[in-house]
Amino acid sequence: MKILRNYAFTICLLSGIILGGIAGVIFGEGTVIVKPIGDIFLNLMFVVIVPLVFLSVSSAIANMRQMARLGKIIGTIFIVFFSTAIIAAIVALIGVKLFNPLHNVDTSSLLANLPKVDATSGKGIGQVLVDTFTVSDFLDLFTKSNLLPLIIIFSILFGLATTMSGEKGRPVADLLRSATEVVLKIVQIIMYAAPIGLGCYFAVTVGKLGPQIISGYLNAFLLYLALAFVCFFGLNTLYAFIAGGKAGIRTFWRNVLTPAITAIATSSSAACIPVNLVATKKMGVPDDIAETVIPLGANTHKDGSVIGGMLKIAFLFTLFGKDMSSFGSILAMLGVAFLVGAVMGAIPSGGMTGELLICAVFGFPAELVATIMIISTIIDVPATLLNSTGNTVCAMLVSRFVEGKNWLKKKIITK
Repeated sequence: MKILRNYAFTICLLSGIILGGIAGVIFGEGTVIVKPIGDIFLNLMFVVIVPLVFLSVSSAIANMRQMARLGKIIGTIFIVFFSTAIIAAIVALIGVKLFNPLHNVDTSSLLANLPKVDATSGKGIGQVLVDTFTVSDFLDLFTKSNLLPLIIIFSILFGLATTMSGEKGRPVADLLRSATEVVLKIVQIIMYAAPIGLGCYFAVTVGKLGPQIISGYLNAFLLYLALAFVCFFGLNTLYAFIAGGKAGIRTFWRNVLTPAITAIATSSSAACIPVNLVATKKMGVPDDIAETVIPLGANTHKDGSVIGGMLKIAFLFTLFGKDMSSFGSILAMLGVAFLVGAVMGAIPSGGMTGELLICAVFGFPAELVATIMIISTIIDVPATLLNSTGNTVCAMLVSRFVEGKNWLKKKIITK
């Protein structure tokens, strides 16, 4: 009974997703009739994302009594994010070397049937970076499409300024902490509708995208599934072991199921932020680390998008006959794939930022953004799974290096 009680919500959530998937297969595009239900739930989640991100990041920083700890946390986050993203890129590079998605595929026929985009969609890399990391108006910060500037420019600066204000900033820090708790409670209330809302959303997704995967795109999807399997079970287990040994592995896999299911259902790293915050805290991650790693990771650290970026680069390189074997090409592919993981939007399909970056850096026509956007669509679910769960295990890694090798044992003892 205790096990059933502990996993009741997860079981309900999984049941909703399974029923939604079955409905999508049976009824196909007819599932569009339940789309409003899924949209209502997802919109409710998106509404709380901006205040949750701002409050959780700024509160975590503002309530750090010691600036030395803040610096250590931020520095460790950067090292962990960079290292795991590069490892993901290398795994993806090995994958496309072993099995190129366009091997033995009639690329001329593929190119003839690719959708087109407006020429105005193309941007220089400088403009892409400017638009990714900054906004021109204060009010533009508070939209889900600008979460990256919100976190990097405003939330961190606001938290730092509050901390540096000392006792004068203490009332603001207390307000941020209280407001964070209120927003998290709102999230908890909304999540009661998750089994129905996510089930409907997933039904529509399966019904709409199921029959559209063909030819080289099917190969790319299958390759991505294989890479996702390796990363989800292999790399996550390895990182959990590094973070906390055998106990770390048990802790991670005991608590990652709900974030994984939510990621599969929503295809949105942003929508997974509230669930991941709860899961990482259950894993024993300190609040200030969890509330910094999870929102920051959802927008700047997406290993699933890194792997997808590598597949997109290989796709275009093969179409245009570019060299993928020279040392310079390999370094460029790894570097751009890493950047794609940082700039892809934390929303379903990730927006067009990563695709624009790839085309701008390698000099591909802007019209080809649509070509690789198709890959974004078909890998969206497993990519979000890797993006979301990768951040939870990264929170464990950061805890290991900030708190010491016995961090998890201390948490278990204090419970």
